[in-house]
Amino acid sequence: MNIGEAARQSGVSAKMVRHYESLGLLPRVARTDAGYRQYSDKEVHTLRFIKRSRDLGFSMLEIAELLKLWQNRRRSSAQVKRIALDHVADLETRIAEMEAMKRTLAHLAHCCHGDQRPECPILDQLAG
Repeated sequence: MNIGEAARQSGVSAKMVRHYESLGLLPRVARTDAGYRQYSDKEVHTLRFIKRSRDLGFSMLEIAELLKLWQNRRRSSAQVKRIALDHVADLETRIAEMEAMKRTLAHLAHCCHGDQRPECPILDQLAG
C-alpha cells in the first residue's frame, strides 16, 4: 500500500510516517520504480504501536527502546515494566509541576482586579 493508505490505516499522518522512518523507528520500505514507498501490514502494525506509545506520552527514545523489546521475542517483561514505571514517575513529576503552575496562576488571577486600571499582578509576576 502507498504512504497515504498506510497513514490512514495506522492513524498517523503521512508526514509522521516519513519522520518515524527518518528516525529509524520504522525501517526503510521498498519503493516502486517511480520511487513511491510501499508499505505492508507489518509496517502499519508498527506504526500503530508507535502511535499508541505516543498517545501515552512516551518519548521517541523510549519508543525506540520499546520497539526493540517488542520485536525481540527473548526479551524479559521486567525491562518493559521498568520503562513503563520510569515513565509513570516522569508523568507524576510533570503533573505536580503543572498543578503548582495552576495554583500560582489561579492566585495571580484572583489578585488581579481585571478592570480598567493598569496595575496587574499577573504582569508584575511575569516581569519578575
